[in-house]
Amino acid sequence: MTVDREVLQASWNQTRGHLDTARAHLAGLPDIDLAATLELLEHNELELAFECLADLGDHLDLPLSFWQHLDRAAREMRLYSDALHTPHLTAADFCRRQLAAASEEE
Repeated sequence: MTVDREVLQASWNQTRGHLDTARAHLAGLPDIDLAATLELLEHNELELAFECLADLGDHLDLPLSFWQHLDRAAREMRLYSDALHTPHLTAADFCRRQLAAASEEE
């Protein structure tokens, strides 16, 4: 299967936009270091940046929109379909659980 380079670039851009928006929720919070996430994004390591953001948001009381943007990034990268074949909890699974919990609170 061949993937059109422009389609792939558009997908990366959309994913990065969601990750950048999620990252903005963490900017300026005390004791949160976003250097690793920024470096991953600069090197187009989007899945690793997603995992880093999900990990950073783990114990924070973040708004629903943070988890919605991570969810959209996960969907764009098709992480949920990969998670079905992984026997352990993935960052995508964690994102889905956080999204559900945050949705119930709103």
